[in-house]
Amino acid sequence: MRVAAHRSMVLASLGGAFAALWLAAAGPAAAAEADPAKGQEIASQVCAACHNADGNSTIAANPKLAGLPSEYIYKQLVDLARKPDDKLRREHAAMSVYAAQLSDADRRNVAAYFSAQSPKPGASHEKDLLDEGQRIYRTGIPERGVPACAGCHGPAGAGLAVLYPRLAGQHAEYIETELKAWRDGTRRNSEAMAAISAGLREPESKAVADYIAGLHRQP
Repeated sequence: MRVAAHRSMVLASLGGAFAALWLAAAGPAAAAEADPAKGQEIASQVCAACHNADGNSTIAANPKLAGLPSEYIYKQLVDLARKPDDKLRREHAAMSVYAAQLSDADRRNVAAYFSAQSPKPGASHEKDLLDEGQRIYRTGIPERGVPACAGCHGPAGAGLAVLYPRLAGQHAEYIETELKAWRDGTRRNSEAMAAISAGLREPESKAVADYIAGLHRQP
């Protein structure tokens, strides 16, 4: 139990340290250079078909981008555009192509635009999984070194900075798919999430993903 708890604390500390370093290096510059109006132009032409013009995707397999931290969106676009042999590359057949076609300024502009949009709420659908999902989100699974999701993403799922995106209202199918990708090693751009996902079993991933989708409804 002590080892598992220590592992959870280390993961959280590493994530926080990395986020701080990224924000110190890129955050202020990104905020100063970003042009949300130009980002909107790109979003309407390139992103709307999959994510909707305002970032509130209605397709369960595609993430909602509205309200995510701009630094987080920017980082994902950078990781998606990395070369195939880059260990930090985030693999996605379509998005890797789109991200690579954007200039660095375009990525910052798109990120700033979507971050400024108001996220629409989601809903849980698996009511029999609600209690388990809530338990994992709020307290984690200490015996397997899985920390509480709320520790990084906040009690209400509002998120924080680069590594901690807003989760509340996100599509359950998308979250479950990404947890599996981290667990399988097909998504590699977050060592902390890879380690955390390794401790989650498939039914647990499904439960916490569904809870997150309707998080705004929870006390």
